[in-house]
Amino acid sequence: MKNNILKRFFSYVEIITKITSVLTFIMTLAYLFYIKQSINIELTTIFFLSMFLFDLTTTAINNYIDTKTNTQVLQFNRKTALIIIIVMFSISVALGLYLAWCTDIVVLILGGLCFLCGVFYTYGPIPISRQPIGEIFSGIFYGLIIPFILLYINMPKGTYVDLQIIDTKVLLSINLVPIAAVILLSVAPVCTTANIMLANNICDLDRDILVKRYTLPYYIGKKALWLFGFLYYIIYAVAIIMVAFKILPPIYLLFLISIIPVHKNIKCFLQKQEKSSTFICAIKNFIIIMSANVLTIFISGLIG
Repeated sequence: MKNNILKRFFSYVEIITKITSVLTFIMTLAYLFYIKQSINIELTTIFFLSMFLFDLTTTAINNYIDTKTNTQVLQFNRKTALIIIIVMFSISVALGLYLAWCTDIVVLILGGLCFLCGVFYTYGPIPISRQPIGEIFSGIFYGLIIPFILLYINMPKGTYVDLQIIDTKVLLSINLVPIAAVILLSVAPVCTTANIMLANNICDLDRDILVKRYTLPYYIGKKALWLFGFLYYIIYAVAIIMVAFKILPPIYLLFLISIIPVHKNIKCFLQKQEKSSTFICAIKNFIIIMSANVLTIFISGLIG
């Protein structure tokens, strides 16, 4: 009985898809290891739990709302499903607020934006998932905000930004070079995460139109396939740039080897866009790229 409930819960929150946030989190830890920055275990654990629980929550909200209009059936009755959402959301928010209290207003603002994006991704009069901006939001919030917050809470204060409110003045200073390094580091998770959604939307295009869900592929047509490939290749161009600007060492270029299986999966998806058979190519590419990224950054830390 317990195993059955757990299995239904994992299905409800689509536990397998959480690899996107978890691998991005691990990649950032690898980078902290490479730059020899000590990790605040307490703050990092709180952030991970808040991030992971909210990731589960957004998927649950998505499934809860989508099952109102499609033919799929929820894993629990609607009352139980809603209670699960409320409990996970409440714990995640509480942990996020505690993290902000332990750090500063920058974490509060970024965390608040993440929560708003997650809720309104599916909920609201015009959900983000039903617009041509879903890929942008998922890529940025999973691929950029997660690394930035994790780096921010572990690096010395003022490394990236310094925000102060004094009387009626708001003083903001931004260190462009460290920020640029974070942006370049985040290109891989941003692009691979965005491509998972793009591939999903390409495969579901006809069905989405029937339920008045007009995603990016609806507006750009066949160019969506060109974009799918481009987002992967830009990752490798940025890898070379990071080495050229000494953000990562030359040994990191071993990461480029991963382009071989990635290119194979791109070709497979371009030949046929089908949810049951080729959508998995986007998942495989995410795992290949992010695992190679984590491994080469970690090796860079061992050698450096």
